[in-house]
Amino acid sequence: MAVNMYYLPDHAARCGFYECRNCRARFLDVKIAPRMVCPDCGKFPDMEIGPDEEMPAIREDAVLLQVIEGEEECERYDKLLSLAVTGGDYDWL
Repeated sequence: MAVNMYYLPDHAARCGFYECRNCRARFLDVKIAPRMVCPDCGKFPDMEIGPDEEMPAIREDAVLLQVIEGEEECERYDKLLSLAVTGGDYDWL
C-alpha cells in the first residue's frame, strides 16, 4: 500500500489532526470538522449519476482527534507526522 503525504500550507495557524477509523491513517488538514473523508482510503463519490443508478454514500471515516492552534504548533505537528510517515528519515526536511 502506497503511503500518501499531505502537507499543510506554509504559515498555517490552525489545523485539525485526524485519524481514519478504517485504515488508521493519520493526517493534518486546514479544514476542521468532526469527521471527514479519509484522503488515503476514502473517495468522494461521483455525484453525476444516471436515473437508474443509486446515490453513492459518502463515508467520513476520519475523525478529528485534536485541533492544533498556532503557527509553530502546526509546523511542529506537520514535521512530526512527516517523520512518522517516512520512518524517521529527516534528511529531506
